[in-house]
Amino acid sequence: MLENLYFKAFLTAVVEGLTEFVPVSSTGHMILLEDWIEFTGEKAATFAVFIQLGAILAAFWLYKERFLGLIPGPGEEPFWKRLLWGNSRPTAVHFVVAVLPILVAGLLLHKVIKEQLFSVSVVAVGLMVGGVMMILVQLMPKRYSAEEVDQISLKQAGLIGLGQCMAIWPGMSRSGSTLITGLLVGVRAQAAADFSFIIAVPVMVAAVGYDLYKSWGFLDQSDLAVFGLGFVVAFAIAWVSIRWFIGVLGKIGLIPFGIYRIVLGAVVYFLV
Repeated sequence: MLENLYFKAFLTAVVEGLTEFVPVSSTGHMILLEDWIEFTGEKAATFAVFIQLGAILAAFWLYKERFLGLIPGPGEEPFWKRLLWGNSRPTAVHFVVAVLPILVAGLLLHKVIKEQLFSVSVVAVGLMVGGVMMILVQLMPKRYSAEEVDQISLKQAGLIGLGQCMAIWPGMSRSGSTLITGLLVGVRAQAAADFSFIIAVPVMVAAVGYDLYKSWGFLDQSDLAVFGLGFVVAFAIAWVSIRWFIGVLGKIGLIPFGIYRIVLGAVVYFLV
């Protein structure tokens, strides 16, 4: 029984790491996987939230220069000026306008999302809808005003933040929503992906922190080993996944991911 638990934890962490930053919906895949391997219950739900911290750490590590650039050194301009309009881009203002919409929406709708939307059929529809949107946006003629993440304007950051709110629908994907919106507002795919990974850190820290606060009482010392395994595996797989995705995005675009989502969503929907 214990070995089976470790295997389920390992498999769940692998799927989390693979899908968290790729536009295929990590939440959707986790719901489908947990239903398939019967890894359910309060502790399993808390585990699924906790291992996201490993994925967050991977994103922070890969983009640490961006975050550390917000911290002024000795003798530099005042801290608040450095944060708001310092040389490091994106600035803290970019973070706020991109992150605030989904934080507010998530806080207001958290209970409804957990109780009403965490079902296999809802995920399947979300996968298909998001897949169709990704293909259509990729095929549209585009004119880019931001070739790199440093060129993203406050307006574009705010619109990407609003688009990110689509991710409250399990199956839509947070990274997929930001990529779709980024392309629509004139940000090149690689730059939109970079920005998506950067703003994922505060968004996920807030979401995971809130979920853990609500469910920490379900845990005890016997869970440490399983949770530690999941954390390490999710970190390692997410680190590789981010580097791979950035490397292939410019070559293959979003269409293969959209097709995968539509096929997976259709299969799951009709099976259910």
